[in-house]
Amino acid sequence: FSVNNSRPTPSQSRFQVDLVSEAAGDGGTAVASDSPPEYAAVPPFDGLRDSEEAKGRFRVVNFAASSPDAAPAEIAQNGDTVMSESSQQHHHYDTHTNTYYLRTFGHNTIDAVPNIDFYRQTAAPLGEKLIRPTLSELHDELDKVRARTPRSRAHRGHVSLSDSSLHVTPYSDGFANGEELTPAEEAAAKEASESKGVVKFGWIKGVLVRCMLNIWGVMLFIRMTWIVGQAGIAYSCIIVIMATVVTTITGCSTSAIATNGFVRGGGAYYLISRSLGPEFGGSIGLIFAFANAVAVAMYVVGFAETVVELLNSSGALMFDVTNDIRIVGTITVILLLGISVAGMEWEAKAQIFLLVILISAIFNYFIGTFIRVESKEKFGFFSYDVGILAENFGPDFRGETFFSVFSIFFPAATGILAGANISGDLADPQMAIPKGTLLAILITGLVYMGVAISAGASIVRDATGIESNMTINGSNCTDAACKFGYDFTSCRPAAGGLVLQVMSVVSGFGPLITAGVFSATLSSALASLVSAPKVFQALCKDNIYPGIAVFGKGYGKNNEPLRGYLLTFGIALAFIVIAELNVIAPIISNFFLASYALINFSVFHASLANSPGWRPSFKYYNMWVSLAGAILCCVVMFIINWWAALLTNVIVLSLYIYVSYKKPDVNWGSSTQALTYHQALTHSLQLCGVADHIKTYRPQCLVMTGAPNSRPALLHLVHAFTKNVGLMVCGHVRIVKLNSDMVRYQRWLLHNNSKAFYTPVVAEDLRQGTQYLLQAAGLGRLRPNTLVLGFKNDWHIGDIKDVETYINLMHDAFDFQYGVVILRLREGLDISHIQGQGTITVLILHVWFSMCVIYTNACSPVSVSGLTLLIPYLIANKKKWKDCKIRVFIGGKINRIDHDRRAMATLLSKFRIDFSDITVLGDINTKPNLTEFAQMIEPYKLREDDMEQEAAEKLKSEEPWRITDNELELYKAKSNRQIRLNELLKEHSSTANLIVMSMPLARKGAVSSALYMAWLDTLSKDLPPILLVRGNHQSVLTFYS
Repeated sequence: FSVNNSRPTPSQSRFQVDLVSEAAGDGGTAVASDSPPEYAAVPPFDGLRDSEEAKGRFRVVNFAASSPDAAPAEIAQNGDTVMSESSQQHHHYDTHTNTYYLRTFGHNTIDAVPNIDFYRQTAAPLGEKLIRPTLSELHDELDKVRARTPRSRAHRGHVSLSDSSLHVTPYSDGFANGEELTPAEEAAAKEASESKGVVKFGWIKGVLVRCMLNIWGVMLFIRMTWIVGQAGIAYSCIIVIMATVVTTITGCSTSAIATNGFVRGGGAYYLISRSLGPEFGGSIGLIFAFANAVAVAMYVVGFAETVVELLNSSGALMFDVTNDIRIVGTITVILLLGISVAGMEWEAKAQIFLLVILISAIFNYFIGTFIRVESKEKFGFFSYDVGILAENFGPDFRGETFFSVFSIFFPAATGILAGANISGDLADPQMAIPKGTLLAILITGLVYMGVAISAGASIVRDATGIESNMTINGSNCTDAACKFGYDFTSCRPAAGGLVLQVMSVVSGFGPLITAGVFSATLSSALASLVSAPKVFQALCKDNIYPGIAVFGKGYGKNNEPLRGYLLTFGIALAFIVIAELNVIAPIISNFFLASYALINFSVFHASLANSPGWRPSFKYYNMWVSLAGAILCCVVMFIINWWAALLTNVIVLSLYIYVSYKKPDVNWGSSTQALTYHQALTHSLQLCGVADHIKTYRPQCLVMTGAPNSRPALLHLVHAFTKNVGLMVCGHVRIVKLNSDMVRYQRWLLHNNSKAFYTPVVAEDLRQGTQYLLQAAGLGRLRPNTLVLGFKNDWHIGDIKDVETYINLMHDAFDFQYGVVILRLREGLDISHIQGQGTITVLILHVWFSMCVIYTNACSPVSVSGLTLLIPYLIANKKKWKDCKIRVFIGGKINRIDHDRRAMATLLSKFRIDFSDITVLGDINTKPNLTEFAQMIEPYKLREDDMEQEAAEKLKSEEPWRITDNELELYKAKSNRQIRLNELLKEHSSTANLIVMSMPLARKGAVSSALYMAWLDTLSKDLPPILLVRGNHQSVLTFYS
């Protein structure tokens, strides 16, 4: 297109736009105006013609004023382009590059309006993929955007801003919505972009034809009349209706999934895996591909049996029947492989040819039912007759039951996914799959019912095929055939029913029925031979199973899986030569039914999850009907063959467990993920409506790890008593701006099997950030109640202000009713050496109480050290600590040692906490050695006696961490207790694997930070790994039920 290059009025001109050419980089300029441009017949623009790939790409260049002296245009605000009233030269452009059509609410702006190109994931089949400007590019200050430009340019395209110009260049390799492609999607994009002249099928040739050929199959000609003879017209119609109901429900479910977004190749595997996730998809994909491969052998053997029967009737056998079937089957499958490898176009032409023959055979049969020929009467065919209809209306089971007959018929209806299996070769899968599949089910169902009714109304159940069965006058003959002069009562005891080859007798031209049998078997075999590699190729590209990716490579313009064809050919050939197909057949039918069941369940599951992403354009489905369809498929599996159904379930379950264990790195937005979120949200809200109870108490820890991989000791030890028991949140206070590390660290936690949440916050300092986390971490009842810190080993050599902050973290935690746990390790923050490596040795876990603090009130037992008991119990229950022995130490008086021991033993027994020993320390009040403690606190003393009172008060206010002489005297006993406890710890627990001890508590505002830190350091130094625990003085244990 081109536009009139007349100059617009000043009011029309807004800003100048340069078309961006990805190939040459030289575009012309165009002007956006308030009204659409007027198109004139002028020569096309060379720059645009030479760079056709610049669709939708534009660059906004400097905003020109009407003259050099004119005032500058309005400054760009928040990414919006400047409005200029000056006039510009009007160049031609199409409606896509004309910025008039790119305006948002009538304003020229780089803030892009919704465009389908922003939502693409792959390039070629759907069009270009573009990236809308990021929020930062529109919102941040201009200098910040400039600073980020070089980095963002390498990944997303770039936006460069200056005082006089704003450039938006194409996003060369960005991903829509910021989503990166998986390796499989990248491979698909590459193959799609390289393919030219790809053959795509419409809904008739791609879906309708294939489904009809697969559903009709050989069953229509060699089993349908036998089913009518056994079950009668009424039950035969019920059998057909039951099968049609199951397939119709499955067809609707397939249509719903297929219309909930773009469908790639892979058929049933793709639909199930993208709906239920890789676990179900991977298990079904493998058995579905295998079932199609073995189905090729079944159909080819059916064809070979018919050919060998004709050879045998004419005395032209090559060897014997069995070997002839193998020879004919091998030749047939080689020919079918040649057609498939030649390409989907040739395969589609072959299917059309076979469909013509099949439809001709069906019409041939129906026409023959109206033509009564005397020579056919001896075979029981008398054309339509009310007496025959009445006689055949009810069942006459001979060695069969209703469900056994149903199980024989139902495999005929298992071809409804033949079209969906080649979804990657369909021009519009979202339209083709619903329309073609459902119409095929309707047409084939009507034909099956038509054959049942016509056969039951025109053919008697029993016939000898010889003319000597003419009735004799006066004989007692009551059958429908008697009025036509035939007595077939002599063959009634035989368990036969209508003759298997009776359709050839009834038809107008018998050989055409044989051609129909050939067509049905060959078409089904060809469809399966194409479906198996296509499904397997999609499975290989997703890397669900190791070692099979080699079969996913595609060749040619249609990305044909030639290696997959050869694999399918090998499997089919093996079963043709050696397999017992009568045993394999029910297993294959169950494999198909398992796929149908999961497709139905996928729709139910997606609807139940209520995800906003579940928006199928096919509306004729219901979640409960789909669930009923899934249950029906499972019931039919057991009706057909119970042991085959059990075997199928075992195989699916085994593959499901394997894929779940391997955890493939894929994220398809499955309904499993959506339902997990829905259930988590529902249960979280339900928890909020229930008050806390002492019996349901769980330690829920806010662990100040920083980056989770920087303090593994904190992570591992807390994980030891919160795994599958309580919540663990890894808190990280960042002084700088948040970045993308959140996703990386959460993945690190998952990769290391740490059941924890990573929660970073941005704050001015550590204390402020911790206060944010203490108040806001968690959700509802899933909130931390215990703060876990690592011990500050370098407190005496670092900045004392950091010690002040560290102690204030604990005070803040107590203010917010948190418990506090501090971990100190002599060797550093790595506890892997105490978790047992190789053979698990007997571990010893010592629990210390700094004083006897257990007391009981009239209502319930309360222990300020209950958390000190609960944590060792939880740790001891873990597998790595299963042989751990818990020893309990309490402070007491020498004259009450036995009494205190019995009291503690009674309490622990009521709490159901196992222990190996209880030690009462009667010498806890012995005076300790104070020299080392005095040296530790010396640098932090205020020394108020050496200065005036005013100066001392000023220094104390400026440095509140300093220790006053009065404070030392006031807390002398408590200081001595920490020193004495450390001596006792070294004496009794120097060989322990872990010590859990109640932590001394300092009154806020009364005990200086340096003194409190000295207490903690003195108490815990030169010891094995030690946990200092202080609960929030609320009950965490009870012996009441």
